[in-house]
Amino acid sequence: MRKVIVLGALVAALGFAGAADAAEVEVKMLNKGTEGVMVFEPALVKVNPGDTVKFVAADKGHNVESIETMMPAGGKAFVGKVNEEIAVTFDTAGVYGFKCKPHYGMGMVGMVIVGEPTNIDQAKAATHPGKAKQAFTNLFDKLGTTKAAAQ
Repeated sequence: MRKVIVLGALVAALGFAGAADAAEVEVKMLNKGTEGVMVFEPALVKVNPGDTVKFVAADKGHNVESIETMMPAGGKAFVGKVNEEIAVTFDTAGVYGFKCKPHYGMGMVGMVIVGEPTNIDQAKAATHPGKAKQAFTNLFDKLGTTKAAAQ
């Protein structure tokens, strides 16, 4: 019995230590940023499984929500309300596309890369309206450049 209690305490301590190591990254929803108008900054975020991305409504009129066709199997969808911040913890590795619903066609989109982007081909195959298509092309180009530089 004593071994079980000690083992349970050890597992709990390790679990809490892992949670303490998790990072939080902030992404702002902006009317105007360094990359243009109606943007997320940064639009491309890389995190580890267990990390949290906090989407901050720095300017009014924006929300953030996941794009169903740009999520890994087992990934959790998320939807934030207009003018409100939302914190999303990403536990499943892969590419997650996200958008501002009111400004999706204007290209207000972004991506969170969690660990190894295992669903990159599926995410690239997703279709998007208006300027969002080009915005995602640019983000995938940045991701390719970043991955090549890291190798």
